[in-house]
Amino acid sequence: MCALTDDPEDLITRKTNAASDIISTVEFNHTGELLATGDKGGRVVIFQREPESKTEPFSQGEYNVYSTFQSHEPEFDYLKSLEIEEKINKIRWLPQQNAAHFLLSTNDKTIKLWKVSERDKRPEGYNLKDEEGRIKDISTVTSLQVPVLKPMDLMVEVTPRRVFANAHTYHINSISVNSDYETYMSADDLRINLWNLDITDRSFNIVDIKPANMEDLTEVITAAEFHPHHCNLFVYSSSKGTLRLCDMREAALCDKHSKLFEEPEDPSARSFFSEIISSVSDVKFSHSGRYLLTRDYLTAKVWDLNMESKPLETYQVHDYLRSKLCSLYENDCIFDKFECAWNGADSVIMTGAYNNFFRMFDRNTKRDVTLEASRESSKPRAVLKPRRVCAAGGKRRKDDISVDSLDFTKKILHTAWHPTENIIAIAATNNLYIFQDKLNSEMH
Repeated sequence: MCALTDDPEDLITRKTNAASDIISTVEFNHTGELLATGDKGGRVVIFQREPESKTEPFSQGEYNVYSTFQSHEPEFDYLKSLEIEEKINKIRWLPQQNAAHFLLSTNDKTIKLWKVSERDKRPEGYNLKDEEGRIKDISTVTSLQVPVLKPMDLMVEVTPRRVFANAHTYHINSISVNSDYETYMSADDLRINLWNLDITDRSFNIVDIKPANMEDLTEVITAAEFHPHHCNLFVYSSSKGTLRLCDMREAALCDKHSKLFEEPEDPSARSFFSEIISSVSDVKFSHSGRYLLTRDYLTAKVWDLNMESKPLETYQVHDYLRSKLCSLYENDCIFDKFECAWNGADSVIMTGAYNNFFRMFDRNTKRDVTLEASRESSKPRAVLKPRRVCAAGGKRRKDDISVDSLDFTKKILHTAWHPTENIIAIAATNNLYIFQDKLNSEMH
């Protein structure tokens, strides 16, 4: 079954092709009951999963809009004469501790902590205020009354609680909440900072790869994430295709890594594009903490923390694009940063591709499938049909799509998987699709 995030008329058609509506990040909370998206216009939209309904089986588990708020506004750095975009680069939920929810959102420079809470009662019967909320003249108050709480329509309030600013010279590409739930880190191209969630005016620099002379710069940080269980471990990836596992117990500044994960390059396969396509655009720890999932331009790789020399598994995402690298370089698509995701059991991985296609790989059966995010596939009774791309010059079967007819403006960069259930969220440019309970049949 599939559930759309919102009424189709409201979500699919309401979303225009305006650049500000393009979704730039997608993230489930720790229970999967809430799903947050950020866009290039600085807005955050939170969707809530509806409770099961016996009378309407096709609305079971449907995600509907819960709250929308403006997280970031465009700014201008007068010292550097640079515009700071409002685009939301990343959203990360904090584990729920009480009735309220908390999430971190960041643009290129500033991270904000937001509190999301519900209110369905309002106090009435103030002694010193009238019904409009204005202060009464004390001389007119002749009796005292006890204020009471009265029911009201449910209201979702989103309030800013902390603003973490002025700590990054370069663009923030990652934030990750630590398993101690007290700290989090933020990474830009050359530095990683450690923050306490309660302290906004200072952070601690834990990685700094900026050379003394910027002409000596050979790589940049592309993504960073904390280990899901060990609060002292984190990993960061680089534009050279390497992963560095760091242990904060070893030294205050983690410039020296504990482990370096790197796959030796095949000299015979080297080309002008080798360095560009080997850059890691995303890294994710498995839920168990034993494995790392990375995505570069053409492949997704699974690494075992106990084996640094080569990846445990390598999956070809769109190998048919190797013959197109020259034109992809010319139109800048070769620099697209695709994300990747694990399912709750760490048995299946997912990542995006072009033409609104996304790929899934079953680690146990070694089966893979290409699926399409579209209006047709998002209807409740629709079945996700596997798609197949035919390489240039290859034999075409019925329903095959030629690599020459792929639409490179339609790209699935951002995906998320429900932490425990078979539900995925796919950001297709400025539309959000949620597919549910359709995936097992496609993978087996």
